[in-house]
Amino acid sequence: MQVAGKVIVVTGGANGIGKALCERFHGEGAAHIVVADLEESNAQRVALAVDGDAYAVDVRDEAQLAAMVTEVEAKYGRIDLFCSNAGIIAGDGEPWWATSAPNQTWQAMWDIHVMAHVYAARACLPLMIERGEGYFLNTASAAGLLNQVGDAAYSTTKHAAIGFAESLAITHGDDGIKVSVLCPQAVATRMIAGVEEGGTAGVDGVLSPELVASAVIEGLAEESFLILPHAEVANYRAHKTANYDRWIGGMRKLRRKFSHLTL
Repeated sequence: MQVAGKVIVVTGGANGIGKALCERFHGEGAAHIVVADLEESNAQRVALAVDGDAYAVDVRDEAQLAAMVTEVEAKYGRIDLFCSNAGIIAGDGEPWWATSAPNQTWQAMWDIHVMAHVYAARACLPLMIERGEGYFLNTASAAGLLNQVGDAAYSTTKHAAIGFAESLAITHGDDGIKVSVLCPQAVATRMIAGVEEGGTAGVDGVLSPELVASAVIEGLAEESFLILPHAEVANYRAHKTANYDRWIGGMRKLRRKFSHLTL
């Protein structure tokens, strides 16, 4: 997909990766960009910069998300690319067991990292299937292919996000629907603010959101299912599948090395 001339929605578009995507899509000549975010004032600022529309949307609320999709489709006739990008991070917390995070954290992660993707697809698929084309870019994380030491809820829900993206691609590829899943390691956003060198996710460097957006443009052009801004992730994933036990042992070593950090 080339984004020039396309109608694009970006959730979590007011900051970080989402903001960089909106700016890059605008630079690439997108026809219309919709910036959706819980932070309405920031969404409005980004929308103003990209000549787009801003929506205050809590992606955990299916009714809000569906209403936005309906309005955008009515206004522009279609949604070519829906970027389901909103995300949060929390950490396991004391005593840093895999079960330490409270149920509220697990539920929030599930709602934002998994169900928001489901809600977006549920809202967009009818018109996309009718048109015989449409594209979903779902932001997950390298943690969904590997793991995020110190954040079991994040890792688990990002794995689930990739699982849903696979199902979406398998089930609806013959309907003309394309799917990419974005899986970066550490990115210089508010999510890792205050974490030394990006924590365990930063072992291969912390990328700028703009570099991630560039990787997205390349991945969309190639219509790749996996978009990996950190190229090393492909090798780590290969090592994981080749010898799971050895990979887990290596991750334990990584955890010990970064035991002084919260993430």
